[in-house]
Amino acid sequence: MQPRVSPAGAVAPAAMPSPPLRVFWAPGCSSCLRTKEFLARHGIPFESVNVAAQPGAMEELQRLGARSVPVLAIGSRYVYCQSLTDIKTFLELDIADDERLPPAELARRVNVVIRKALGFVEQMPDDVLDGPFRNSWAPPRGLAHHVFRVVEAFLEALEERCELTYEMTMRGTHEVMPGQNVSAYGEAVLQRFNRWWAAHGDTGFEAIQPTYWGAQSLHEVFERTTWHAAQHARQLMVVIDAQGDMVNDPLTPDDLAGLPLPEKAWDDDK
Repeated sequence: MQPRVSPAGAVAPAAMPSPPLRVFWAPGCSSCLRTKEFLARHGIPFESVNVAAQPGAMEELQRLGARSVPVLAIGSRYVYCQSLTDIKTFLELDIADDERLPPAELARRVNVVIRKALGFVEQMPDDVLDGPFRNSWAPPRGLAHHVFRVVEAFLEALEERCELTYEMTMRGTHEVMPGQNVSAYGEAVLQRFNRWWAAHGDTGFEAIQPTYWGAQSLHEVFERTTWHAAQHARQLMVVIDAQGDMVNDPLTPDDLAGLPLPEKAWDDDK
């Protein structure tokens, strides 16, 4: 696929390639939503494959060799979509990357996101925290756990000097039980994060960190950790808003500025 690129770097609309570009995605997945928004914004046509709804889609994804979403595929070639840079490389797009927030600012944002997510949990009654919500892959209590788990998995990968795997980022989230005290877990993760930052600070972020979507700079993995947690915290605000309540101390545009987030907080596609 050779998309046309304007002098300003915007991709002009193109015909569907043959074989077609497919996006394997699942509802509630933050990177899935961001990937589809990115392609739509740049006029790149794609075939949408919802692995949670389309029979045989997950098996097809596994035959490619991938074990999580989102994935872009053209024929038998595919790429994980946790990094917009990797998407641009796969599609041969001449679009510059946005500048990343410095590590110290990302560390501050992690504190903001976790603190506010803890407040969102406290604002929801148990029947809301443990009930179904839209097309979510987890109840709101599980989404809250995942906000905290994303940060803890990042710390574990660094402290254990190992690959950051998909399984690490999901550990415990699907096992959250009704009534479980995820707030205590979130507080513990925040304390652990701040101990790590105090010990290591703003150093070593050009190092390469192995991840399940490939070798990445530690700076990029830290950025992804921050925006990934923030996106799921945004989803908790959607849950509160859907109950007709005003969100106490919401995430503000300033809290989210400079993070490569999806435009929407929630993906209602089927």
